[in-house]
Amino acid sequence: MPTRNETLVFNAVPKGYPVPGETLKKVVETINLDAPLPQGSVLLKTLALSLDPYQRQLMIAPSSGAYMEGFALGNPIANLGVAVVLRSENPDFKPGQHVVSYLQFKEYQILTGDDLKQSGLQATHIIDDTIDIPLSYWVGAAGMTGETAWIGLEHIAKPRPGETIFISGAAGAVGQMVGAFCKRKGLKVMGSAGSDQKVEYLRKELGFDVAWNYKTENTLEILKQHPFEIYWDNVGGETLDAVFDTIKTFGRIVACGEISGYNGERYGIKNTIQMADKCLHYQGFLWDKFDHTAFRQVVPQLIAAGEVRVLEHRTKGFDNGESFLDLMQGRNYGKAVIVFDE
Repeated sequence: MPTRNETLVFNAVPKGYPVPGETLKKVVETINLDAPLPQGSVLLKTLALSLDPYQRQLMIAPSSGAYMEGFALGNPIANLGVAVVLRSENPDFKPGQHVVSYLQFKEYQILTGDDLKQSGLQATHIIDDTIDIPLSYWVGAAGMTGETAWIGLEHIAKPRPGETIFISGAAGAVGQMVGAFCKRKGLKVMGSAGSDQKVEYLRKELGFDVAWNYKTENTLEILKQHPFEIYWDNVGGETLDAVFDTIKTFGRIVACGEISGYNGERYGIKNTIQMADKCLHYQGFLWDKFDHTAFRQVVPQLIAAGEVRVLEHRTKGFDNGESFLDLMQGRNYGKAVIVFDE
């Protein structure tokens, strides 16, 4: 008996911002949930899917090149997701278990034995259901989002109590986690965001010491007033230039993202000589190139205990890409996720 199976398909390469219904398009397929499964495979029902800015970099023409393979036109996009095992022909996975894996944006899907053997971003992990947090957190604060913040801080920034960090895109998913971890470590935390409401949230709910709206206030002048040792870069562009002008000598810069340049022409950085003049350490990283063991032993339990605050921006089921456009244009509050039944 065929079952309705909604998908979110990469329909056309965008020239700037993705266009709902044109770049991404909801397509309804069918699947027979009772059909025999290949040996070693599992049938999954999707419960939550992560929306992240890096996905825009994969919406490219086949020959464009990217740090990972781009999405195939006419096929569903993909990212980390949470699913429940409905049926299994694999001894390592049992019906009813919850897993985190690199999933296509489908309500139902089959992972083959080869899929289940992948590592890095495409690895499949069984969720520890004894940790009492919403399942969607495993692709956010307790998953790649939190791990990204943890890795950049522990391996690159190496913050010390009493230091000051500036986080751009501070109200976004990663920015909030960076701020939370740094507050726990005893740092002064500064952050910029794109609306007065987000700035209010940073100050009153997350305890940022300094926060401002970069659209209405002068970032360069604010940074001159608040010396800092560490910059967490989520945006690139003019903000990075301002940081080069103002960060302390021997400062550390964590290059995490460049959302200001994902949807159009990139800003040309002018102040790179400051890297030499100020003896700066400037390093980027990819989440899947580092070990996550320490994070997984500590942070999910902190979240469950209420010691790390989590804010999600939830979309119920697939739309035609409107929620992804909201993410790219900064209209989300916290971690953007698509959720189904939990």
